Amino acid sequence: MNPAETYQALVVRETEGKKFARTVECKSINELPGGDLLIRVQFSSLNYKDALSASGNRGVTRSYPHTPGIDAAGVVVTGDGHGFKPGDEVIVTSYDLGMNTPGGFGQYIRVPSAWAVPMPQSMTPRTAMMYGTAGFTAGLSIWHLLKDGVSPDDGEILVTGATGGVGSLAVALLSRLGYQVAAVNGRRDGAKFLKGIGAHTVISREDAVDTGNRPLLKGRWTGVVDAVGGGVLATALRSAKPYATVTCCGNVADANVPMTVYPFILRGIKLVGIESQSCPMPLRREIWENLANHWAVDNLEDLVMEIDLARLDAAISQMLKGKSPGRSLVNLA
Repeated sequence: MNPAETYQALVVRETEGKKFARTVECKSINELPGGDLLIRVQFSSLNYKDALSASGNRGVTRSYPHTPGIDAAGVVVTGDGHGFKPGDEVIVTSYDLGMNTPGGFGQYIRVPSAWAVPMPQSMTPRTAMMYGTAGFTAGLSIWHLLKDGVSPDDGEILVTGATGGVGSLAVALLSRLGYQVAAVNGRRDGAKFLKGIGAHTVISREDAVDTGNRPLLKGRWTGVVDAVGGGVLATALRSAKPYATVTCCGNVADANVPMTVYPFILRGIKLVGIESQSCPMPLRREIWENLANHWAVDNLEDLVMEIDLARLDAAISQMLKGKSPGRSLVNLA
């Protein structure tokens, strides 16, 4: 391949007045950083971290211009001579992709081979990015529930932030595995969507937060997948059944959790933090294999809206306004 070959990418640039503009630009492959693998990206997906990077959040991306996109799936163009060869399909998520390394909102990326997961045989780049980091995070949460022996026969599983990327995929995956799912809905039009992807019960955001002073509430949840934190997580912990497992992967509502230690010391509740960015590769491969096979969601198409680079800027704006239910699949083919 000619290293000067050009490709299309969404580029975020800082403008006057410390504002940021997003445009689709023509880039050269020789501008990419060093790495073992040059990958032709076929699909990506939009995550909240991408929206933050695309709006100039220095906590995510230190310097601009920059191409966001923490997710990418495609074909190896130049391999490392060891684990990967040209033509191999791979998934790259997490690590530094899309944060300070040019990410999946460009048609090419160059990354260390240690970041790449071989594409499971029964999965395609398109399907992989329907899940993306959101699906991987939801899968990691469910892996912990299964590891702790939480069974569909034990009772209801609560999913918070259920109309978001992680939440909607958690609802669909848990329903696929036979769990009865109660989904917390913060959108007026969200109930129909959540029922359609497998939720048994839909709870309003207001009803999911108990502002009283009781350290414990009536035990209802045998497990919880929380993506928002704050009072929602505190209420879920206070209303979990004895020895329930509660996973936490987000702080959209609040980084603080207003509660006592009583759910932990009187009910034996387990709180598990979910951190997908530096997940060990053996577990990372296991989760992707599960998503490709016996966890595979039948109605995955119902959770995503496919867009191209030209429509990505508008999708980012919608996400920042909290108006993007489900997932945006980005087609870069």
